[in-house]
Amino acid sequence: MYSLTDWLKSWPLALLPHHLLSSIIRAVTRWRSGWLKNLLIRVFVWHFRVDMSEAIEEQPGNYPDFNSFFIRSLKPGVRPQPEHEDAIACPVDGAISQIGNIESGSLLQAKGRKFSLVELLGGNRERAAAFEGGIFTTLYLSPRDYHRIHMPCSGQLTETVFIPGRLFSVAPHTTRAIPNLFTRNERQVNLFATPTGPVAVIMVGAIFVSSMETVWEGVIQPGGSSIRCRQYNHRDEPGVQLQRGTEMGRFNMGSTVILLFSQGQAEWLPGLQADQPVRTGQVLGYLGSKI
Repeated sequence: MYSLTDWLKSWPLALLPHHLLSSIIRAVTRWRSGWLKNLLIRVFVWHFRVDMSEAIEEQPGNYPDFNSFFIRSLKPGVRPQPEHEDAIACPVDGAISQIGNIESGSLLQAKGRKFSLVELLGGNRERAAAFEGGIFTTLYLSPRDYHRIHMPCSGQLTETVFIPGRLFSVAPHTTRAIPNLFTRNERQVNLFATPTGPVAVIMVGAIFVSSMETVWEGVIQPGGSSIRCRQYNHRDEPGVQLQRGTEMGRFNMGSTVILLFSQGQAEWLPGLQADQPVRTGQVLGYLGSKI
């Protein structure tokens, strides 16, 4: 359960104008004033101990703005993909927030807290039924992490669902303190068809996340009052086929990714647990039963 400290750090955020603050951050992180953006980047690198030796561009001053630094590319080969074709590759750098089974229509958010699979997927029971009894993991990206998202396995995009909401922090203390955090926050559900079954890669927005992007849609316009669905399984939309390890999206400032697999489709590696650091390309499990 959460502590008093968790509560004091989390609940005051409910009073803040989340989307307004994120809009301000979006503007600030795109300033191109040389001395200001260089100062922001250098302070950030120092404070969060960012390893710039992995980046294609190691010199902070060479980025045109702070956001370009934040979504920096890594050098080829520093995040190798698994050799086994059925391995599930971690899509991000970060840490496991939770990992386990989807039971009775619920996912574990934190000790003593669960949230609804149906609500996570926008209130659509048919969409949720595909993952009932399956497995999930929630992956938290801290400010220091690499913020591009890669495919955990190969798949054909079938549908995207943008769900408007709040932008609470998704830091560990907030996941412990705020009930139903991941069904309150703005998010984009990306659904893929694979030879072994459906896969969901869910991008969860958070406070100061100025926007999210996918490689097929570009910047996802935040806010609004209604759910926005887009089908990719008919002739009016171009097909999007992505191989495992391919970049599929990015966070303009940090957040969380949730992976869903259907029942019997995949298994996690034994021993994976909450708070465990992970890196892009690391084997999280296997499609089918390879363990």
